[in-house]
Amino acid sequence: LPKQKARRYEAVKWVMVFAIGVCTGLVGLFVDFFVRLFTQLKFQIVQNSVEECTEKGCLALSLLELLGFNLTFVFLASLLVLIQPVAAGSGIPEIKCYLNGVKVPGVVRLRTVVCKAMGVLFSVAGGLFVGKEGPMIHSGAVVGAGLPQFQSISLRKIQFNFPYFRSDRDKRDFVSAGAAAGVAAAFGAPIGGTLFSLEEGSSFWNQGLTWKVLFCSMAATFTLNFFRSGIQFGSWGSFQLPGLLNFGEFKCSESDKKCHLWTAVDLGFFILMGIVGGLLGATFNCLNKRLAKYRMRNVHPKPKLVRVLESLLVALTTTVVVFVASMVLGECRQMSSTSHSGNGTLSFQSMSEDVNSSIKTFFCPNETYNDMATLFFNPQESAILQLFHQDGTFSPVTLSLFFLLYFLLSCWTYGISVPSGLFVPSLLCGAAFGRLVANLLKSYIGLDHIYSGTFALIGAAAFLGGVVRMTISLTVILIESTNEITYGLPIMITLMVAKWTGDFFNKGIYDIHVNLRGVPLLEWETEVEMDKLRASDIMEPNLTYVYPHTRIQSLVSILRTTVHHAFPVVTENRGNEREFMKGNQLISNNIKFKKSSILTRAGEQRKRSQSMKSYPSSELRNMCDEHITTEEPPEKEDLLQQMLERRYTPYPNLYPDQSPSEEWTMEERFRPLTFHGMILRSQLVTLLVRGVCYSESQSSASQPRLCHAEMLEDYPRYPDIHDLDLTLLNPRMIVDVTPYMNPSPFAVSPNTHVSQVFNLFRTMGLRHLPVVNAVGEIVGIITRHNLTHEFLQARLRQHYQTI
Repeated sequence: LPKQKARRYEAVKWVMVFAIGVCTGLVGLFVDFFVRLFTQLKFQIVQNSVEECTEKGCLALSLLELLGFNLTFVFLASLLVLIQPVAAGSGIPEIKCYLNGVKVPGVVRLRTVVCKAMGVLFSVAGGLFVGKEGPMIHSGAVVGAGLPQFQSISLRKIQFNFPYFRSDRDKRDFVSAGAAAGVAAAFGAPIGGTLFSLEEGSSFWNQGLTWKVLFCSMAATFTLNFFRSGIQFGSWGSFQLPGLLNFGEFKCSESDKKCHLWTAVDLGFFILMGIVGGLLGATFNCLNKRLAKYRMRNVHPKPKLVRVLESLLVALTTTVVVFVASMVLGECRQMSSTSHSGNGTLSFQSMSEDVNSSIKTFFCPNETYNDMATLFFNPQESAILQLFHQDGTFSPVTLSLFFLLYFLLSCWTYGISVPSGLFVPSLLCGAAFGRLVANLLKSYIGLDHIYSGTFALIGAAAFLGGVVRMTISLTVILIESTNEITYGLPIMITLMVAKWTGDFFNKGIYDIHVNLRGVPLLEWETEVEMDKLRASDIMEPNLTYVYPHTRIQSLVSILRTTVHHAFPVVTENRGNEREFMKGNQLISNNIKFKKSSILTRAGEQRKRSQSMKSYPSSELRNMCDEHITTEEPPEKEDLLQQMLERRYTPYPNLYPDQSPSEEWTMEERFRPLTFHGMILRSQLVTLLVRGVCYSESQSSASQPRLCHAEMLEDYPRYPDIHDLDLTLLNPRMIVDVTPYMNPSPFAVSPNTHVSQVFNLFRTMGLRHLPVVNAVGEIVGIITRHNLTHEFLQARLRQHYQTI
């Protein structure tokens, strides 16, 4: 029963969404566990060695130890990227493209997620200035794409008969759920994850999907939370650690009566910080774009080993900078006494103990600590917590130097061949900037009421907003990470100001990387001036098409000489069709098909004209009445001829089994073609592989039929036309494609405004849009490439020149 089937389909969807959430949470747990293990091991050994060597004067040995660890880890990370190059970087640009409707090869493969998760674990443990949050989003997306398919290229032997979700749209829905689950696991922010998927990702969205994505994000957050709380605190079932990155609790200490988290006066400073954050973010993106272009010219064309060497060079530089800065540039600061007083709740105490336990005392006498080493010689999350919650102070010089070094090194690091996120380095950079502002306001302007943690948080938001330019999702992620709803207004204002300031100069970092790859990404809407263009201005008029009945040799040559994803199914409008029908079975089949569809159209027109009493066109009604009864009378002039009121010279030299060739004249190339539907490349190849055809001596009814499930059996890896064994096929056999084509695709008239075309593409998630004129002839086709910003700009310039 259809109703039961639909319910079962819906139930399976919910189960799959839950499974995706749980698996994404487990991937996050795996990455977190090993990063923590490796970093603790590394810092413990190096710290002991530093403390010993401070007395003995053998600090070079400690540096070598640190270099040994870091270079090994980074080497492993870049080797994994050599196995699967798509695993490099944060993966957010790739997922953004995928959700926008662009197929990026290999982006959601099992091998990608294995290389990504293992690689990010090594690159974070290797001391590079990268985060594990961006790759979590990519990993979640791969889990979302792979789980509902129950099959993988890497594990070909495992095959389940799972007939659901065999379409790109279903897969894309699951990918958006997985990406949201990745954000939710990374930041403990399920609502932020859902909004991220909505804002950055999907090009088309429906109400039902929102609820499923939120459920998936919740599943991911609580899976990760449950296991981390159990593993770290041994208290299974108490949910203490929501995400991989936790900002801790912002609270004024009770002894300080003047302290407020933020006041109205501070808002002015926050807006200024937003402006500075936007400027810094724009600078970061500009430098990173130049670097990326340099890499594309000079590093990528060379052998793959050069990329590994570049990663090792970055790791070497970073390690030396961190070590030397901690030893030479740090200042000894007094530990604050307030944090040791026994007031405050238990969680607050444990938090401040946690913060105080991560301070480093390199080269400093008792009761003082080295502020630079505290920031550099800790995992990045601990350093962020230090800047947010450390009651002690960091000197302005240290913060300025730290910010500068971190800014330059993380800018250099983003884009090398290791899996790397950008969220945590940006947060840490911004937190140092915010803490610096708070220090200056306290010491030089004498504003005592300032709470440094708030300024560090706002600085982090301003810098991150300036780099990635997300608005609503980032606001919610940061509010969920701080568990402090009172921060909603300052965070939102800061992010808005940072985004506007940055947008004045350049795009967000992810959009820049998408553009550099030349991906045809569609924005949310076109610019107003684009409405001067029509569909006929931007369409591709040179069509590659197939006929309803086509010979196999013709199909194979079309498929082998083009890379189009779909082909219009058309028939030609000829003057002397009776001559043609004599003795050629193939041509008469095509002409009969056209006649029947034209007659149906005439019949529909007649019904419509009868139902509308005030219909003006009496000639059309008479014409329909006259001809609807006649079934192809051979003596009378062609019905099509009358209906279209046109005369075209015949093309006796061209047969419908000839595919369009380069030598055609303009007149031949643009001859009128009646449009019947669209057929996909994958469908044509499937028909050829399965031998769906009939011979010229038989009727087309003898052609074998494939059901819907058989057509989709090979999804998502349809056979390639170049792998087809042509010896098994007789090139003179004919394929009738009419049962398999889509007879009613979305189509537009040549006069449609570009903005309407764009909205249709974006909201319906299309890949091809035929342009069909008033008499049902196809005049061109529009694909994603015809709607990219660059293409539209070029056409607009042409339009102005012709005026």
